Amino acid sequence: MADRTRAHVYVSGRVQGVYYRATTRDTAREKGVDGWVRNLDDGRVEAVFEGPENAVREMVAWCETGSKAADVDDVDATYAEPEGLDGFEVRW
Repeated sequence: MADRTRAHVYVSGRVQGVYYRATTRDTAREKGVDGWVRNLDDGRVEAVFEGPENAVREMVAWCETGSKAADVDDVDATYAEPEGLDGFEVRW
């Protein structure tokens, strides 16, 4: 897992009710990134990405724009060692 990394991401702005989670899931699966995404009660979206370092960094960069209807204000990402997630899901 030396070439793999994990990013824990919080996205703020108009990111709920604009297909942000579904588009994140689809984009992560296309890039071969594991993890999950969910809405938070405070209006942010939280996501965890695990996979090859380049792909994870691409997902974090993708979060800056997100779905077509989103209006992202900020993306806060923290990197760490991967925990071995498998697949990508939308959490509720």
